[in-house]
Amino acid sequence: MPYDNISATISDPAMAEIKGAIAVIQNQLPFLINLTPDERRKRFKMGDKSLAFVRNSVTATQNNPDIVPGKFDIAEFTRDYQLTVALSEVLGLLEQLTETVDDTLLAVGSESMIGSLLVYDYVKTAARHSPGLKSVADQLGERFKAMGKRRPKASDMAA
Repeated sequence: MPYDNISATISDPAMAEIKGAIAVIQNQLPFLINLTPDERRKRFKMGDKSLAFVRNSVTATQNNPDIVPGKFDIAEFTRDYQLTVALSEVLGLLEQLTETVDDTLLAVGSESMIGSLLVYDYVKTAARHSPGLKSVADQLGERFKAMGKRRPKASDMAA
C-alpha cells in the first residue's frame, strides 16, 4: 500500500503501554528459551509437512496407546504438539506486527535521512556566507567522510 509522508509520534504514555503489552506477552510465556546458533542448527525445523506429521503421530498414539512403550508419555507428547500449534499462531501474529513496524521504521528512517541530507546541503550553502556554520557543516559531513564524492543527494533519494 503506498503511503504519503509518515507524520506520527509515540507519546510517553503510549510507549509505556506498548512496553507493558510486550511485558504481558512475555509474562504469559515464561517458558520461552534462547538457543545458541549451534543448538538451533542441531534441532529439527518445523514446517507445514512436519507439523502434519506430528499431528498424525499424536492421533496415532491417542488412538493406539498400546503401540508405544509404557515409558512414552503420550500426554506430554500431546502437550508439546499443542504448544507447537499455539506458538506457531503467536509467532505468525508477531511476525506480521514486526514486518509492519520494520517497514514503517525503514520508511520513516528514509524520510529522516532525506531531511538530514537537505539540512546538510542547506548548512554547507549557508556556511559559505555565514560565520560559524563551517564547524556544523564539518560535523554533519563526518557521516560521509569514507564515501568521498559518492554522498547521496536528497533529490536523488526523494525520487
